[in-house]
Amino acid sequence: MLSTTQDQDKGLQVKEHDKGGRTWNVCIWMCGFAYFFVLWLSVNLGCSQGGNGLPGSDNDLRDYNMWCSWEDVPQNPLIAPLPSQRWPNSLLADPTVIIPHDSPDGMWHLFAHSLKGIHHFISHDGITWDTLNGEDPLFQGMRPYIYFEAGVYYMLYERITRLFPLTSCIELRFSENLLDWSQATTILEPTLDWERSDHSTTTGNPFIMKRDGLYWLYYSANGVYLPDCVYFEPLYIGLARSPNLFGPYLKEPSPLIGPSQSDPYHTLGAGSIKVLPEQWNATWIAFNNGIYQDSHGKSRSAICVLGSHDGLVWDYLCPEPVITPGDTPWKKAFVYAFDVKKIGTRYWMYYNARDGWLFGTERIGLAILTPSP
Repeated sequence: MLSTTQDQDKGLQVKEHDKGGRTWNVCIWMCGFAYFFVLWLSVNLGCSQGGNGLPGSDNDLRDYNMWCSWEDVPQNPLIAPLPSQRWPNSLLADPTVIIPHDSPDGMWHLFAHSLKGIHHFISHDGITWDTLNGEDPLFQGMRPYIYFEAGVYYMLYERITRLFPLTSCIELRFSENLLDWSQATTILEPTLDWERSDHSTTTGNPFIMKRDGLYWLYYSANGVYLPDCVYFEPLYIGLARSPNLFGPYLKEPSPLIGPSQSDPYHTLGAGSIKVLPEQWNATWIAFNNGIYQDSHGKSRSAICVLGSHDGLVWDYLCPEPVITPGDTPWKKAFVYAFDVKKIGTRYWMYYNARDGWLFGTERIGLAILTPSP
């Protein structure tokens, strides 16, 4: 189970971040910020728990187990970094997908970010993808998510605004055709104490849904430094709500998910989260890639399935991550962020994975869940 700092007697508690800081090796610091300096330059110049009781009975356990059997498609990885990107740090990451039923042209559309910005891909079957704008990004940004409502597509994404301390905000653009996008509006910035530290002051990894007359914006905040990678990953997951898509948003005062030494898949950080738009068996289903350290001391990320009755307190539905690093070369080191869509009776999860630590390539793949009849 996953819990908040206000719920320390229940489940897995959030470990308070040591604001006093650890003693950083100067060389590691310089390498880490050099990485994000390259990212920032590329982006700007290139375009720019207490428990829910889940599960309860043996029957519940059998039902919830249906969420635990995902299979990679044999064509994986589906999308590699664009040719202009070169090793040792080429990436295409954090996919978000529009399925044909919701698209303006009956095609599949996928958006993901590189070191240059956010790119647009198109497909006739969801398996074979082509870039729509060549190698040019749409605009600067990273970790996009597209929300569709009343014929309008809203893209939320994270944008780095400062390098020291690493600072980011969440911006929003909209489009009626997925081709022409509005100017950006900033809708969320780091303002709470737990969203800030000496080295990272960030809000990002946005996911939004509408329920109970409000927009629920889940987001990642602050960062944990990974010395073997010399970059940061999200430390906490928070929630902000508003009756208006453009805000202003009222934040929950404490994070929903954070690091805990008692949780083997969140020992370092919370990662990101996305929630299915409709409840299943009176339960909200979410996907989360926690940041952790394995038994050999290597940084890792894996995708877990969570459940909640209220969208605030989350428990594990599956005892182990459903997609893990290390089993194939293209996802040797990390399995990262994702987007899940229901296609007929099956669920398609697009995600990205990384094949190395300090040096690595990130590609996009697909796993499919076929529920038992």
